[in-house]
This record gives sequence, structure tokens and C-alpha cells, in this order.
Amino acid sequence: MGIKKATMMAVAMAALVLTGMQPARADEFTQKDLELWQGQYEAAVKKGRQVFTDPGLGTNGVVCAQCHPNAANTHPETYPKFQKQLGKVATMAEMINFCIMNPLEGKPLALDDPRMIAIQAYITEERRGVPLAPGKH
Repeated sequence: MGIKKATMMAVAMAALVLTGMQPARADEFTQKDLELWQGQYEAAVKKGRQVFTDPGLGTNGVVCAQCHPNAANTHPETYPKFQKQLGKVATMAEMINFCIMNPLEGKPLALDDPRMIAIQAYITEERRGVPLAPGKH
């Protein structure tokens, strides 16, 4: 760090101290924030379970839970990894779309589709506590 930048930072910190203010931190949040965020996460997991068992996700009446009851054998902790079906290193969302398009004969979901986010929340929640192992087969 240059002398000019260090001096400017020292002056800014001194001004905060003299005014009694504290510098903002990106990780500052309240208990109320935590409760709100946890509630939103739990709602996403619940929605994910509904989507996972919804025959409307595809066109042939097949649901994700038929092959993966309780999200079994989805292994979100191993993504990204090479997926033979796709012929490349893929994300969990790409594999979810593969299953929607093939076994379910449906249309892929956008990555920011609330259903895609909910499915990933549900699958990951079902594997909570399993150590991360990207690339593992």
C-alpha cells in the first residue's frame, strides 16, 4: 500500500473514532435479520420439496422424487463435477435441468427461476452435514 493511500485510510479511521462512529462491516446483521433469512430459506426448502414431487414440472407425469426419494442419490456436495450424461464438468443446476428435460420430458428452468432455487435448497438441505466433496463420484 502506498503512503498516500495509507495516510488517507488513517485520516478516515481517525474521523470515525472522533465522531464516535464505527466503520460499516459487510457481515453486520441483527437477530431479527437472521430469523427473517432463516424463515425465507425454510420456505424455499419447503417449496423445493413441492416442486420435487410436482408432475407438472415435466410433461409425462414423472416426478423427481420417483428416482430420488427424499433427494437420495443427488449428492449436491459433489458438484461441480464431470457428468458423463453432459460430457463436461457441470453444476448441480445443469444436472437438474438434464433430468427435467430427459426423464421428466419438460423444459429447462432458468438458473434464477424460483423453482430452480427451491429445488437446490431442498436437495442441499436433505444432505445437510455431509462434507463438501466437489468432483467426487
